[in-house]
Amino acid sequence: MPTVAEKLRAARETQTLTIQILAERTKIRTDHLRAIEEGNYAVFPAPIYLRGTVKNYAAALKLDPAQILADLDVELRHSTKLTERPPLGEPGRKGVVDHLTLLLAKLNWKVGVAGLVLGLILSMACVVVWVLHTHKSHDPIVHLPPAVYQPSSAGDTLPLPAHR
Repeated sequence: MPTVAEKLRAARETQTLTIQILAERTKIRTDHLRAIEEGNYAVFPAPIYLRGTVKNYAAALKLDPAQILADLDVELRHSTKLTERPPLGEPGRKGVVDHLTLLLAKLNWKVGVAGLVLGLILSMACVVVWVLHTHKSHDPIVHLPPAVYQPSSAGDTLPLPAHR
């Protein structure tokens, strides 16, 4: 049974395509295409990159990507580097920073910023109402008794304007 590398190389040669042409069509680097055709999967840092590249390569050659990826999985079962997932940290140990990062990641920033702006507007409105209320209660004119007209006994009157 031919390997994935042999199937891809044979399909490319049958269609008389060069590595450079496929690299331009797929935007995959030529050294990666050559590594796949040689079966040198160690060039890829993780299985996800290898699988994505092989999938795009197979689709460009009009092969069945699902079948090619299934064959690739069979081949990769023997490779420890490309089958096991790298550990992301010590399992079971989470610190304060991990919990804070998780909480910050769960925040919906649009809602949070809108809530913050709304809270600031409401607090400013409360301050304005409070200032107006305290200003009215300290206004000296408000506490004056009603005014009573008392005519002057001096008899002074205002002069009349002169006619011109």
